[in-house]
Amino acid sequence: MKALISVSDKTGIVEFAQALHLLGIQLISTGGTAQLLSAQGLPVQEVAELTGFPEMLDGRVKTLHPMVHGGLLARRDVPAHMQALQAHGIEAIDLLVVNLYPFEATVAALDCSLDEAIENIDIGGPAMVRSAAKNWKHVAVVTDTSQYAMVLNELQQKNTLSELTRFQLAVSAFNRISQYDGAISDYLSSLDLSTQQRSLFPAQANGRFIKLQDLRYGENPHQLAAFYRDTHPAPGSLVTARQLQGKELSYNNIADADAAWECVKSFDSPACVIVKHANPCGVALADDALSAYRKAYQTDPTSAFGGIIAFNCPVDIATAEALGQQFVEVLMAPSFTGEALQLLQTKANVRVLQIALPPGGGDAWSQGLNAIDVKRIGSGLLMQTADNHLLRLEDMQVVSKLQPSAAQMQDLLFAWKVAKFVKSNAIVFAGNGMTLGVGAGQMSRLDSARMAGIKAGHANLSLKDSVVASDAFFPFRDGLDVVVDEGASCVIQPGGSMRDAEVIAAADERGVSMVFTGVRHFRH
Repeated sequence: MKALISVSDKTGIVEFAQALHLLGIQLISTGGTAQLLSAQGLPVQEVAELTGFPEMLDGRVKTLHPMVHGGLLARRDVPAHMQALQAHGIEAIDLLVVNLYPFEATVAALDCSLDEAIENIDIGGPAMVRSAAKNWKHVAVVTDTSQYAMVLNELQQKNTLSELTRFQLAVSAFNRISQYDGAISDYLSSLDLSTQQRSLFPAQANGRFIKLQDLRYGENPHQLAAFYRDTHPAPGSLVTARQLQGKELSYNNIADADAAWECVKSFDSPACVIVKHANPCGVALADDALSAYRKAYQTDPTSAFGGIIAFNCPVDIATAEALGQQFVEVLMAPSFTGEALQLLQTKANVRVLQIALPPGGGDAWSQGLNAIDVKRIGSGLLMQTADNHLLRLEDMQVVSKLQPSAAQMQDLLFAWKVAKFVKSNAIVFAGNGMTLGVGAGQMSRLDSARMAGIKAGHANLSLKDSVVASDAFFPFRDGLDVVVDEGASCVIQPGGSMRDAEVIAAADERGVSMVFTGVRHFRH
């Protein structure tokens, strides 16, 4: 057997090549890889020796040669192919080990120039990978360092690679080429050559996602579904979760879990979020998980039944005991104590997910957030930058005569964060770091406000002196009057209506304080 090795990422390649050599496999390599292997005492034939043609054009041309591609593409079961190899003195290559120039990492750098990007477009590597993968019945192609151990183990056990293994390696190879070409297309079609500036929205969008699992069905039993992740998922995002126990996640479980996790991780202090049908039905802050859960549950115990519950802090035994008193579909947290997990195991159907919180940083990725949101429409996509806006106290503008207290400002900020994750039209009543009533998804903001009040009443929660958040402006004073009638003493809203003056005057008339954010959070 012959193996051709040409890798940009040299992690583990020496050990892999040494193991191949011990199996009697002849090694062929290129440039820096050949020098590295030779320095380790391995017998390596350089590609230039194989082709009889030196590397040229700064290494741009080295493997683009019939001696290489003939050896990769020749079908062993076609006599004419083998006769052609013999006639031209070409030897068959049985194993190709290639990983590509780091184009994706290169263009991820903010200071990456076009010249640098172009130089990191691999030509010979993808060409060899395509040749080997096309001829998978006879040639194995390794394109990722994670495959070394599996390939080596099978070679050591069987002295060959099965047809199934070669096929799976070929699929992975074509997937890698697709990802690579998609990244190049994304970069180049986003670039304005005259300014060297990149658009967030390239002329061609190439979605690249990896399937995690097939699902039993979609939103409804008659719909088929599957769960995919980004090729490079952000830390602290839902797709990085590890399921510790419970039944397989459903389509709706995943959608609701994402809504809960995105909401809970937006808080810095211990928080609990309960979600039902993609809307938060209870959110609270406290000193610990148990207290946060008890407060969140109070908002809407009826909707919390069969809900998705997320914490941004460890879950201990006391919290697990309290959770055991209700029906929970999915439970998420950064960690669980051993005692809590042991207790949760008695609830075998509860899906328990452990997700590390994102490390934080200056960009969306390090915060575990999407940079771009996508919505499928008929034969097309709507794309937008994700709504990652974070309101700060200093951004809040008091527009009423009455000034909110420091405690009210904190509750306003809390209610505003929650409203961001509630379907529009959204109205959120809050107080003392917990939701008191949530109105979601109504065609009229008035109805959302009334619904929030009704839910608070059903939960026996008083809205007297509460704060209220509206995800968009009040177009008329009637919306303000409804929330004040329910008991609100302080209101936060974007502002920006042509009738802002009328609404502000109404706030002064009703003796409530009002804060503008200047930002709208529609969530359709």
